[in-house]
Amino acid sequence: MVVGNPKATYTLVWTDTFSRTARKFLRRHPELTGLFKDILQLLETDPHAPRLHLHPLKGKHQGKHSVRINYEYRIVLILRVTDKDVIILDVGSHDEVYC
Repeated sequence: MVVGNPKATYTLVWTDTFSRTARKFLRRHPELTGLFKDILQLLETDPHAPRLHLHPLKGKHQGKHSVRINYEYRIVLILRVTDKDVIILDVGSHDEVYC
């Protein structure tokens, strides 16, 4: 699924896995819905914004990046700068997305 925002400079591409995990995540954490949406909008406009704490991952997740929703929860993604695509892969706690 591709999500559009008129102010966006990047395109968010939702994988099927991310769509499922996002639904489950928001059902378990409805208090984070607004923050989750804010993070996705910021990813569309500036994935390198300091607030996101974007960083590359290592080991078995090499080639992927992570951004913070808050101290405990992360979104794992693939950032394609040349295509201006942000492919969103997973969302969950630190332990859930890195295991």
